[in-house]
Amino acid sequence: MEHQTHIRQIIETLLNRLGVPFQEITVIEQGDRLAFVIKSSDSSILIGTRGAHISAINHLVKRIVGKKLNAVSTDANPVDFYVDVNDYHDRLLGEIRTKAQILAERARSFKTTVEMDPMSSYERMIIHTFFEGVPDIETHSEGTGSQRRIVLKYVGDISASL
Repeated sequence: MEHQTHIRQIIETLLNRLGVPFQEITVIEQGDRLAFVIKSSDSSILIGTRGAHISAINHLVKRIVGKKLNAVSTDANPVDFYVDVNDYHDRLLGEIRTKAQILAERARSFKTTVEMDPMSSYERMIIHTFFEGVPDIETHSEGTGSQRRIVLKYVGDISASL
């Protein structure tokens, strides 16, 4: 609970210094992970193009929190959290999963390999995890830097060939 208060204060201070108006910051516990959701009527400035600003805010807040909490805490387990704006993160993940399902169906229908659009490492991890238990689709990443993307490969029904 103490970590939540510190993280919320860091986010509030950052937003105030940036001059970005916000109504509130709510904390949502998701298992071992915390989501700090900023409610703002000016969300476009916080999210940015394709989530570039919210990604930078997440990185910055995590660096600040890491330095501050390490200086005052002997806790070996870092706090797992992310910063979200008006539930952008959840909507984005839903869209990515839906797109991945559609492309996986395309790979199955044509018995081929399908590439997704480039995405962040976190988004790629979500897709890899999403297809872990799917026997007929394999995933891997290709490309470098901002052009790194997921490839969905149809591998057929493994049990049918046994």
